[in-house]
Amino acid sequence: MILKAAEFAATKHRGQFRKGNLNTPYINHPIKVANLLENVGVKDVEVLVAALLHDVVEDTNTTYSDIRNVFNQRVADFVLEVTDDKEKSKKERKALQIQNAKGLSYEAKLIRIADKICNVQDISGKDAPDWSYERKFEYLEWAKKVVDEIKGTHDVLEVLFYDEHRWGRLKI
Repeated sequence: MILKAAEFAATKHRGQFRKGNLNTPYINHPIKVANLLENVGVKDVEVLVAALLHDVVEDTNTTYSDIRNVFNQRVADFVLEVTDDKEKSKKERKALQIQNAKGLSYEAKLIRIADKICNVQDISGKDAPDWSYERKFEYLEWAKKVVDEIKGTHDVLEVLFYDEHRWGRLKI
């Protein structure tokens, strides 16, 4: 199921690139998120599959039903939990991520934290050359607010996030 999800995500994200770096194929991001989860001991295949698919509903023409039909209800539910409503403004979406973080399932919280770690690594490294200092700083502080809301989910992921956040503030 993991390879099926990787292929599905790669097909759906074909032609997409990371924000701020047109040299990095978008698919690298969900692979990095799933790999991070596996590296910190997450063995639940459906969580790893959802991590690979976590942006397909938000950033492609894929629907919740598509995920449910191709994979299963549990995977689709995890993906839905971490999907922002693109009909809302960016400001509203960011506020809702903070507000709704505590209500996420344990599995969705794992994906959310891993996603934030990978994003912080990317924007504080070489993968966001077009982002201004202000934009990077705002992202770092917003991501911290999201993770602050779900402290107590996974000790290792949280240590990694806060280390990356501190390092990111020094590097940007």
